[in-house]
Amino acid sequence: MDLLVLIAKAADVCRKPWSHAVVPIDPLAPAQLDDLNVRIECRDADGIRHPQHDLDLEIYRSGREINLMLSWSDQPERPMLWHGRHPVWMDGTSGQRTAAPEDAAPLEALGRRLRSVLHHD
Repeated sequence: MDLLVLIAKAADVCRKPWSHAVVPIDPLAPAQLDDLNVRIECRDADGIRHPQHDLDLEIYRSGREINLMLSWSDQPERPMLWHGRHPVWMDGTSGQRTAAPEDAAPLEALGRRLRSVLHHD
């Protein structure tokens, strides 16, 4: 299955009731697991876009490990999630470790699901 479709399906499961499309940030870059930068676009049940809920996702390999970074596309001040072996929340501005935000659960679930799916790909 296409990598971008897998990401969209994982987002649909973890971020209900939204539906998602995955768009490469650089449309000329190949969609490959070792270095991928995409925007996860959010829509409601009627297909209306909700860009305030869009996420940027970066996936990269470090050795044999797949790591990912999830951040709010248009809200750089919000905490971002780095997910390697464990989830780590970081301040969106300074990059320093911070407490998880109140709405952390869906993003952490998405991080876990993506790492699980991508490790088996």
